Amino acid sequence: MTEDPFRFFRGTCHLFYEDLHKSGNIPASPECWICGDLHLENFGSYKGDNRLVYFDLTDFDEGIRAPAAWELVRMVASILIGLEKPGSTQKGTTAVAKLFLEQYSAILNNGKALYIEQLTARGITRSLLDKVSRRKQKELIGKRTITHGGKLKLRFDNIKLFPVAQTLKQELTDHLNQWIKDNKATLPHYQVSDTGFRIAGTGSIGTRRYLFLLKKANSAKYLLLDMKHATPSSLQPFAGKHQPGWNSDAERVIAIQQRMQNIPPALLCSTIFNNKSYVLKEMQPTEDKIPFTAIRDNHNETGNIIQDLALLTASAHLRSSGRQGAANADELIEFGGSRDWQKAVLEYALDYKAQVRMDHKAYVKAWNSGFFS
Repeated sequence: MTEDPFRFFRGTCHLFYEDLHKSGNIPASPECWICGDLHLENFGSYKGDNRLVYFDLTDFDEGIRAPAAWELVRMVASILIGLEKPGSTQKGTTAVAKLFLEQYSAILNNGKALYIEQLTARGITRSLLDKVSRRKQKELIGKRTITHGGKLKLRFDNIKLFPVAQTLKQELTDHLNQWIKDNKATLPHYQVSDTGFRIAGTGSIGTRRYLFLLKKANSAKYLLLDMKHATPSSLQPFAGKHQPGWNSDAERVIAIQQRMQNIPPALLCSTIFNNKSYVLKEMQPTEDKIPFTAIRDNHNETGNIIQDLALLTASAHLRSSGRQGAANADELIEFGGSRDWQKAVLEYALDYKAQVRMDHKAYVKAWNSGFFS
């Protein structure tokens, strides 16, 4: 998180909502299902369970029912921080942020949830989907594995993938093999071949997360499976007590993802290991992100992708409307049509950008002084 203010912003979702709660400056808005940690890097490509490749919201760890404006102000702040270039003025990013809010309102007011797949995408989003659709599973397996003793094993780089102690490895292997046996229709004839501790993301670093290499019996076919500990949403203290009674946080994450995405990923399940809930999902060669740092000088391309992100955000809110206490579609349509809340959302995000820069400087200073060691 010392890298830059945007990386710091991505890794401090909890801090953002603590500050938001204290401010009291956010306009009233309908409650809806939100991903909770919406920012530029939490949109991406993946293959749905209908085997088509989509571009959509992709991270729901912080998902919860909360005011729509919470989602919007975090996203707008991410635009202001993430698209700003060193030495540039605030005018350009402010215009892009306004474009996001205008497109979000227009899609919401129209009342119809839309989606982006390979044939309907445009510009850099279309290029991304075209590129990832050509990737093969064996290429992903090849990058993540080595051959040792005549067998395929995970490639441990001790940076993003680490070996685990033998006892834990056996426990994980036994657990997942039993889970596969109990869910034959999900992963028929697969067995665990290897496992390791995985590091990924920014805010989730330190979370219990494991990578499994699975092999299909009597076949040369392999899969990579990610198993991530689902922790409570950092929005929970501020979102009110009247949330659904989820059986686990993994169930919460998956349920909200299935509601908000047009089509969920090909494999998305939950399990309980050592009394903790985990989200299971297949690692796919089609998973990728938009390289925003590479396009921020291209105003047309930036405008197009920001409108796409707004379309997906509004559509996710509409798609999940009316579920377990969330506002219905008519309430969201009315909210989209009013638009008098946009100025307050933008002003808060602009002020918060300055706060993030100050917090980041303080964090870097503390890091360099050895505070965290």
